[in-house]
Amino acid sequence: MSRPRLCRRCFCKPCATYFKPRGIPLRHLKEVVLALDEFEAINLKDLQGFEQEQAAKKMKISQPTFNRLIREARKKIADAIVNGKALKIEGGNYTFSNRQR
Repeated sequence: MSRPRLCRRCFCKPCATYFKPRGIPLRHLKEVVLALDEFEAINLKDLQGFEQEQAAKKMKISQPTFNRLIREARKKIADAIVNGKALKIEGGNYTFSNRQR
């Protein structure tokens, strides 16, 4: 039996939860779902510029887990951009925290 997943700490709620290519009706698009914990990993590493070890500590996860999260998030974002898919931000295993350290 596998170990249950720990909740990842997230600080930032997305301003928008859906992105799609312009000029193509949504019904004609495939969709890629980016989990909120993956969104937070992208925010901390790529936007705020934290090192992986620092970002992992903020999210209360291990550095290898953070690395897997960021890799998967980047893959999903690249798939949406390169293949013209809609990107939906929802779900994941997370808890929101109002305080940043």
